[in-house]
Amino acid sequence: MYLSDIINESTCQVHETKYKTMTVNFVTGTLVAITLFLSTMIVSAAERLNLICSPQIEWCQLMVATFEKETGIDVSVVRKSSGESLAQIRAESGNPEVDVWWGGTGDSHLQAAAEGLTAPYTPSSFNELLGWATNMSKISGHRAVGVYAGAIGIGYNEELLEAKGLKAPRCWTDLADPSFKGEIQIADPNFSGTAYTALATIVQVFGENEAIKLLRAIGKNVVVYPKSGREPIKVAARGETTVAITFQHDMVAEAVAGFPIKVVTPCEGTGYEIGAVSIVKDAQNLENARKWVEFSLRPDIQSLAGSAKAFQVPSHSKSIVPKEAPDLASIKLIDYDFKTFGSPKMRNRLLSRWSEEVKNK
Repeated sequence: MYLSDIINESTCQVHETKYKTMTVNFVTGTLVAITLFLSTMIVSAAERLNLICSPQIEWCQLMVATFEKETGIDVSVVRKSSGESLAQIRAESGNPEVDVWWGGTGDSHLQAAAEGLTAPYTPSSFNELLGWATNMSKISGHRAVGVYAGAIGIGYNEELLEAKGLKAPRCWTDLADPSFKGEIQIADPNFSGTAYTALATIVQVFGENEAIKLLRAIGKNVVVYPKSGREPIKVAARGETTVAITFQHDMVAEAVAGFPIKVVTPCEGTGYEIGAVSIVKDAQNLENARKWVEFSLRPDIQSLAGSAKAFQVPSHSKSIVPKEAPDLASIKLIDYDFKTFGSPKMRNRLLSRWSEEVKNK
């Protein structure tokens, strides 16, 4: 073998060794990079929360900002009415994108619980909550717990009422007066938990058949049925309608903002909601969902509601009730049957009757 051949062979061996070393280094580096990437993804997934929020958007935003700042968890939030929230959670059953549902009427949360769409969880503050909040938890099999309460009522624009020469409504039956034709708004109960609470309230006050007759008569005076339960009082505040049926705390919010809104508790009595929080079954971020529940029930967090112009009554016994909040103790409340009217059978039947015999008449 010539010297040149020996040199060439040695050079090839050196190149081959370098190539093998480079290959090993490349593979090792790639594996490290992939490992780091997957680790980052796992950490990222653990620090996320997907939330449906049903109260007013200002309160949702305040809650999310406070939670993110305190925990470092990134919250993806969408604001939907109670009915829309239930529909989404039902559609995603078995593979949910949502982890937790906060706020919205208890009837909708109870239906989700009855359908097995939410998961049981008992918060650490359970024994410090007011009775109506823990009762919601017990009825739902501990799949929903109360976070706030608010009564249904009649709100009207005082200036419009006077300008049109209308008599202020004092009772549910007053709303059937033909003088109110085209002057009333209430949301569609198929979408709005607020409107379903009003529907269930009137049924409990008058009996089902008489209630449907009354609602049909009131319906002749309703100009539109929006999806949002709060929308009727907002348009009444702007002078676009005269009378609204919605929650009294939403009426108070408009009055506090300077609009000429008056709040009425119907003379026959009225029902109320228990706004709730529920963890979605098979939630991808279960621990973070539990953290949200604990967070939302703390008295210091509930006491922030007033700063977002949310005037519901909070559920924790040590929370500060906004001074503007309607006094539930002074309101003529019926013994609202949450168990019966939150059941899927009753809810579906009432909504079907309302759609066929009231809205479509």
